[in-house]
Amino acid sequence: MHKHTSRDAQIDEIKDGFRLTIPAGGVGRYHLAQYDDYHGHARKDFNHRSALSLSLLARASAASIPGTWGFGLWNDPFGWSLGFGGNTLRMPALPNSVWFFQASPENYLSFNEAPGNGFLAQVFRSPPLPLARLARVGLTLPFSRVKARRLLGEIIEGRAVRLSTAVTEWHAYRFEWSPRRCTFWVDDALVLETSLSPQPPLGLVVWIDNQYAAFRPSGKIGYGVLQNPGSAWLEIKDLKLQGDPK
Repeated sequence: MHKHTSRDAQIDEIKDGFRLTIPAGGVGRYHLAQYDDYHGHARKDFNHRSALSLSLLARASAASIPGTWGFGLWNDPFGWSLGFGGNTLRMPALPNSVWFFQASPENYLSFNEAPGNGFLAQVFRSPPLPLARLARVGLTLPFSRVKARRLLGEIIEGRAVRLSTAVTEWHAYRFEWSPRRCTFWVDDALVLETSLSPQPPLGLVVWIDNQYAAFRPSGKIGYGVLQNPGSAWLEIKDLKLQGDPK
């Protein structure tokens, strides 16, 4: 596992786990604390292929933290955090992920009718870069962002459910990922089951940052970093990943 932080962010050990903390800061300065198992690797060399389960205990410092935080598996499709810093530079890809994901209201990360912000159990599945279809999205974007978003939603499949979990309290989170299904539980209660499954390989990621990205149903696009009125943290305990790596 690798620790990855921006300046003034930190990752500290706690009993049976760790705490990721980002500091207070103004607009325009990116803050990240991240724990992952893929830093420095090419995307094709990420560890996880299928038939895997993740379980942990987690709590956050506030119900809504400006930016995003979460834990799960993804393909790190941007690699440079939309220009604000991040991991080893990689060619962009379309998103594949299975995770618990908190996105503050400034975010909107859905291309269909699934919720795009809040605390989510979420899955994305995308094919390898379909250049002709993406070119059609690009050609449409200057004339109709709403239509371009719809076309993008035909490429990037997503399923999500917004959770009412009190994230400032300790809860047990678990998901199972197989080639044909993803299933999520909170405190042993089933919260999402879907036949949608992300394309491997994927990497494990646990993070908190002050970044946002949005492509809303209205066609409005936005991204950037948000002001943190105070420091924010995410605590993780008893992280277990079960399944065969590649």
